[in-house]
Amino acid sequence: MKPDIGIVCYPTLGGSGVVATELGKSIAARGHKVHFITHGIPSRLSHFDENLFFHKVELGEYPLFQPFSQYPLNLAAKIREVVDQYDLDIVHVHYAIPYAACAFLAKEMLKPKRVRTITTLHGTDITLVGLMPSFYEITRFSISVSDAVTAVSQFLKDETIRAFQVDQLIHVIHNFVDCNEFRPQRNASIRDRLAPNGEKLIIHASNFRKVKNIPVVIEVFDKVRSWRPCRLILIGDGPERESAERQATDLGIAKDVVFMGDQEFIADILPVADVFVLPSEHESFGLAALEAMSCGLPVVASNVGGLHEVIDHKETGYLCDPHDVQRMAVTVSELLGDEDKRRSIGLKARERAKRGFSKERIVNEYLKLYNTVLEA
Repeated sequence: MKPDIGIVCYPTLGGSGVVATELGKSIAARGHKVHFITHGIPSRLSHFDENLFFHKVELGEYPLFQPFSQYPLNLAAKIREVVDQYDLDIVHVHYAIPYAACAFLAKEMLKPKRVRTITTLHGTDITLVGLMPSFYEITRFSISVSDAVTAVSQFLKDETIRAFQVDQLIHVIHNFVDCNEFRPQRNASIRDRLAPNGEKLIIHASNFRKVKNIPVVIEVFDKVRSWRPCRLILIGDGPERESAERQATDLGIAKDVVFMGDQEFIADILPVADVFVLPSEHESFGLAALEAMSCGLPVVASNVGGLHEVIDHKETGYLCDPHDVQRMAVTVSELLGDEDKRRSIGLKARERAKRGFSKERIVNEYLKLYNTVLEA
């Protein structure tokens, strides 16, 4: 029997939403009925599949609740409704707060009918939001009452145990990449448009939050640009974009910085670049780095968090202090100036992605966990 799965996630282009959506699509392709329960259609849910369903959570309005959000209550009620109507076996939530708490509430409302809940921890739900005094105890409780808990890196598992002192077994299941979609196949027309004069291309992709360290991306580019012709491609959007645009203007480099905003089909853009830069102050895994590696790009990233589990320093990429602009700039410049080295590192990076983080391998781990939870 193939269990039917409910997936709760943020329907955005951030790492947790991307992983949840790609997981749902992959297990639906294997014959499972998959029901997404969220307030918007997940961004990568772009093709029809008879096994994929979407249930919109209405935000609702009630004057007494203003200006407070009632979304968690609406979500819990919707989870209960979908589980009951479609007889789901498992509800898999991606992000601890508020989703794990909502799943627990739904499970309580469903009694005596039983549904298993699995919580996947992605990063800031543990290292930032969950540690806030107002959320600490409910985060700890939500983890402890889940039927199974996974973390996207050993680093995040260790941080969860250290910060929350939980006895719950936490399974490390890394993020994954579809190496057939993210592949080193350059589109010449895209490359020519982004580098009209044959410049080298440095690329960065993120949700433009403060933790992504966007000012350092631009400072690194500014230095490299003073040494060799290049352009900077910035993919994504978020609260730091406006200040990044001002920074580029103030440095006099705006004509060589391309702000592309959110791009759903990033797999078409990454391969045209030469080097990927990710100087985050914190990364629990680094999905953007993995996708770049799968496209054959050398990655120059921070030596923080779970990136150590993704990148082998000086073998499949380079790890630097997130604020060492000089070191990152020198590393990027050397890669741009040595095509043989750049290609060699990129080839090893792709092999690392295929060997350790392929979609088939990681999805199998999730399906194995589903079966273990149901048997228990």
